[in-house]
Amino acid sequence: MMHSRKKTQSYGVNERHQVVWLIVLAFLMFVSIVFPLFQLFRKAFIDSKTLEVGFSNFITYFQTPSLSHSIINTLNISLWTTVISVILAFIFAYAMARTGIAAKPLFRYIAMLPLFTPTMMHGIGLTYLFGNQGLFTTGFFGWLPFSFDIHLYGPVGIIISEVIYTFPQAFLILSISLAVTDYRMYEAAETMGVGKISQFFNITLPSVKFGIISTCFVCFTLSFTDFGAPKVVGGQYNVLATDIFKQVIGQQNMSMGAVVGMILIVPSICSFIVDRIISRKQQGTFTAKSTVYVIRKSRMRDFWLTLYCSLISGCIVLLFVAVGFASMVTIWPYNLTLSFDHYRFYNAAGAGLSPFFNSVTMSFYTAIIGTAVIFFIAYMTEKIRLFAPLRQLLYFLAMIPLALPGIVIGLAFIFFFNLPNNPLHFMYNTMTILVLANIVHFFSVNFLSATTALKQLDKEMEQAADSMNVSFYRTFFRVTVPMCMPAITGMMVYLFVNSMVTVSALVFLYGADLKPASVAIVNMEDAGDVAEAAAMSMLILLVNLGVKGGYEGLVALITKHRSKRSDKLRIKASSLNSIKKSVGVDAHV
Repeated sequence: MMHSRKKTQSYGVNERHQVVWLIVLAFLMFVSIVFPLFQLFRKAFIDSKTLEVGFSNFITYFQTPSLSHSIINTLNISLWTTVISVILAFIFAYAMARTGIAAKPLFRYIAMLPLFTPTMMHGIGLTYLFGNQGLFTTGFFGWLPFSFDIHLYGPVGIIISEVIYTFPQAFLILSISLAVTDYRMYEAAETMGVGKISQFFNITLPSVKFGIISTCFVCFTLSFTDFGAPKVVGGQYNVLATDIFKQVIGQQNMSMGAVVGMILIVPSICSFIVDRIISRKQQGTFTAKSTVYVIRKSRMRDFWLTLYCSLISGCIVLLFVAVGFASMVTIWPYNLTLSFDHYRFYNAAGAGLSPFFNSVTMSFYTAIIGTAVIFFIAYMTEKIRLFAPLRQLLYFLAMIPLALPGIVIGLAFIFFFNLPNNPLHFMYNTMTILVLANIVHFFSVNFLSATTALKQLDKEMEQAADSMNVSFYRTFFRVTVPMCMPAITGMMVYLFVNSMVTVSALVFLYGADLKPASVAIVNMEDAGDVAEAAAMSMLILLVNLGVKGGYEGLVALITKHRSKRSDKLRIKASSLNSIKKSVGVDAHV
């Protein structure tokens, strides 16, 4: 009787702790997401002069030709980027998934390189290749008998930069889509004598249509909301993301900045809704009875696709080599002597190496704190069986950042944390708000990764812990965290790398002595210190590659160690069974 009473009391303690944590986490999500967004909406819909609620700010925006024309420019850039990027990425992903070409790992690694750099670096690389003093524009400084000018500064440069930026994301999504096609349809088609071209148009494309649609929305949204590339190679060609920067930083017109921010949210929300719908439909395309695609040999196909992948990879490598070479040239293009003077940043507008160390510090805090917070929130929503309304609210709040561009998050943080009567005003212009902005910016992707890892764990573990009167804290730290460690470390790497390269969410929030490296690149480029901007970009690339390479090396080492340990245990078990059989003992005893 007393044991039963004690057990009931213990459950009550666990439940009280859980509901307190859910309330605290929901409050933190409101403070970091909902309240800033409310201030953004308030700025957009309240006239700053009359204080009346309405659409006067939107009317003013659309009646100003120089501002409203930016929407047409942004749509033009996004549509061209989407078409080009999806086509290039689809062929590349098809070569990786459906052919027997050599050097696939090398091609994959090269295709992922743009993810490890700020988008400004793509524009800087194009400047050194196709700018007014670029290698191809000058015919390699007159060494070649020909030269050509692509008129980089404007829509051409922005589109090329955005294609480089969106290509890795498009490649990843399409690779997943092509990897889950049912091979039985191709076997049936071959039995009926259907040719390869007909198979491609009637089987391959329909089977990956959801992936293609999702890729189109992702590419469109990324290019629609990007700030870095248009800032470097946009010239006088205005887009929405640079309009926000000009309105807020240049003219201190917060209302117009809020209006542009609201417009930028629209494609992100549409992309989020479409992605949710597509993900549900795509789950049913590959069943337990499906078979994996079997790659058939074809020398001609593999030759042409190897040539294509080599060309794409060569263009990406050329861009990065150009940035690396330019960062070590004394004076481009007049003195090509190599040195590391630009890496000292003595006379650059970026305040020396301090922005680089600021970014490393900020990214480290983001990775540690962000991973801990995101994983714990995912655990509370996924593994706690009680308080369904609170858990559903928490899940809904966790999904909101997926539809928010980084520049909108930064703008919303200005309006909320810069309020004089806000008790959290002290966070403004500090490292804390930079870390918080990054966590919010990359929250949803990591939250989904964490929930996916948690769903793979046996649901009975928490029930067993409850039945044995074990605190949910102990279950979390002693069981859940160790079993989800691969996902946790992956989240840390993702947060670190993306915090190093992001600029849009931070461009409004940094203090005078806390300028991040990505923002310093923008300032250097504005001041004409392009070589120093290239050097800072290379430092970010090297750090991110080092972190990613270290992570993959650690994973490979752990996997190898576990494999050896499993082999030893298997050998011991086999030896024990042999001994038992030799002495006449049943091996199963």
